[in-house]
Amino acid sequence: MNTQVVLCLALAFLLHGGNAITISFTNNCPYTVWPATLNAASSPVLSTTGFELATGASRSVDVPSPWSGRFWARTRCTGGAGSFKCDTADCGSGQVECNGKGGATPATLAEITVAPNRGQDFYDISNVDGFNLPISMAAQGGSGGCKESSCKANINAQCPNDLKVTASDGSVIACKSACVAFGNPEYCCSGEYNDPNKCKPSSYSQFFSAQCPEAYSYAYDDLKGTFTCNGGPNYDITFCP
Repeated sequence: MNTQVVLCLALAFLLHGGNAITISFTNNCPYTVWPATLNAASSPVLSTTGFELATGASRSVDVPSPWSGRFWARTRCTGGAGSFKCDTADCGSGQVECNGKGGATPATLAEITVAPNRGQDFYDISNVDGFNLPISMAAQGGSGGCKESSCKANINAQCPNDLKVTASDGSVIACKSACVAFGNPEYCCSGEYNDPNKCKPSSYSQFFSAQCPEAYSYAYDDLKGTFTCNGGPNYDITFCP
């Protein structure tokens, strides 16, 4: 085996920690979605940062251990290379690949921190940045909890008028969180409210919580929003579960 091959194998092992997991994406929505991936600053970029997923289709992505980042789906996308854009959760890259750019709010997020050495993973579905479509995230295998995290309700259908995002035809295509809609520190848990003892549920976050009780409804919703699993399981993310 030549030196170059050995170095490549060694680099792959370091990036994946020898314990890579697989995250599978399935689209059960009656329309095409464009999933996107974004790594945290301390984690490597995945093999794809965005792709198309037709109704009924699935695709898997390998994720190294340790790793931390988020996933979401863009909707109502049009255009080719250099002009690609989406009506919800667009990452602004002009490409199907997001290339390190996050999604525009509002967007339903699936977030995960994959532990090293098959330790304890943390994962959640978050409506802190608002909602654009239902998502679930389920561990496949593992031990110690491993419950499904989800937001299965179509929040757009119930969205309060002051949080609605509408298309040109008047249809509701996304629902803002109060932080996104108004930017107030007490809604965003920012400034003097950047403290779990001061930033409490609002009537808006309680609306999201009632619709999706297993998802984050505001920044300090940790007690019901965070899920854990040990043993390095794989995960299934489903759009419109």
